[in-house]
Amino acid sequence: MRKSVLILTILFQFALYAQNDDKCSCCSENHRAFDFWIGEWEVVNSQNGSPAGSSVVSREENGCVIHEKWTSANPGYTGTSLNFFNAESNQWEQLWVDNVGAVLKLKGNRDGNKMILTSDEFEKEGKKFRNRITWTKNDDGTVRQFWEVLGEDEKTSIAFDGLYRKAEKTKNR
Repeated sequence: MRKSVLILTILFQFALYAQNDDKCSCCSENHRAFDFWIGEWEVVNSQNGSPAGSSVVSREENGCVIHEKWTSANPGYTGTSLNFFNAESNQWEQLWVDNVGAVLKLKGNRDGNKMILTSDEFEKEGKKFRNRITWTKNDDGTVRQFWEVLGEDEKTSIAFDGLYRKAEKTKNR
């Protein structure tokens, strides 16, 4: 008898969990706006095609987070980013941290086939700057990441211009 009660209790708990699991907190169109970046990627420098690194970008936390794990072609450099749609501010946010202690916080939204995220203004050597990174979903399935550093004097420098191509092992999936 006790075994039957225990089994019924366990089955009831699983049924409750399954009912609650149907609710998807992060399934809106806004939450899916950055899905084009999900995948396993080989990344090359857009200008000359030289290897830049590799990236694994996955959806985690019940679909609420897009997690990037970056490995540079330069040995020893890695980083990770957590990307999410903040429903309170109605925008995407990214937190990047690497293995040398650099931190980058960005926010913005998708515009057409582009996700455009920008940092708050920061000061360096008495001048003000902002980072702006644009990910573009290309028709051929690649993704371009274009990172600009915008100066208060309206001068722009390019920090990174990379092309994400599906990794060979995932092309045939």
